[in-house]
Amino acid sequence: MSASHQVSEPADRAAAPPAARGGAGGTGQVGLASPLALLAPSFLVAALVILYPLWNIGVLATHDVDRFGQLGGYAGAANLMHVLEDPLFLPTLVRTVLWTLCVVAGAVVVSLPVALILDLDFAGRGLARMIVMLPWAVSVTMTAVVWRWALNGESGYANAVLQGLHIIGEPIVWLAEASTAFPVQILIGILVTVPFTVTLFLGGLASLPRDIYEAAEVDSATRFQAFYLLTLPLLRPFITMAVVLNVIYVFNSFPIIWVLTQGGPANSTDILVTYLYKLAFRFGRLGDAAALSLVMFAILFAFTLVYVRLASRARSA
Repeated sequence: MSASHQVSEPADRAAAPPAARGGAGGTGQVGLASPLALLAPSFLVAALVILYPLWNIGVLATHDVDRFGQLGGYAGAANLMHVLEDPLFLPTLVRTVLWTLCVVAGAVVVSLPVALILDLDFAGRGLARMIVMLPWAVSVTMTAVVWRWALNGESGYANAVLQGLHIIGEPIVWLAEASTAFPVQILIGILVTVPFTVTLFLGGLASLPRDIYEAAEVDSATRFQAFYLLTLPLLRPFITMAVVLNVIYVFNSFPIIWVLTQGGPANSTDILVTYLYKLAFRFGRLGDAAALSLVMFAILFAFTLVYVRLASRARSA
């Protein structure tokens, strides 16, 4: 009886399919198919959300389009050439690159020490974090409106404070000239970008192992050495994430420039996104605006690929 049972059990197991036995082949198939099946709806929605607008913009960019959005004949690359040959395009592109670099670099440089301070254990740390995050809770448009009032040349609070401190002798019309308006816009851009960047860095600092700092302290490492040799290398993935996300956000940022100066005076503070808005809704050149949006998409896509590739190489080196 026991002998027959011992013989029949291996036979039953041999007859079972690989998936039922939990063999390597069955597990591999299930393990591969299950995540793909779960991710497929998300990929489909993402494709619809991203690819359909991109295709629609491509259609507009390659056709004659009136100001009401009605398609005309096929225009090929004519709309793109109109944009590239526009004398305003190149200065606006240079100004956009300058705006993006200054705001992102300034936000990273300011946010890193702020995050290091807020990561320390001190009385009132929760309140300090709340104050730093507060500008993030306010819409960028409302922040720009408040700054426009504060920078008013006649009754602005900025002039009143600076005159009260005897820093300036007479009111400055901050937004009347590009030499003052654009730097002020960059400073405001840094201000509204810092809370998000600080949040990313705080998340990174919270994930760092504390035992390495204890070992560094035992080895008599200074705080600067611990920061430069431990904290900064371990924060590189979070710095990369902050740079990429902020570049995409700042490059496409519309409210600050538009609310403060609408790209003026004389288009001297325009960036690509405000220039695109004027092309589409002021001049009715929807085909040119669509072509410009494809140029902006290509610039951001190329930057993201190059920067992430360089950051990956630096991390693996």
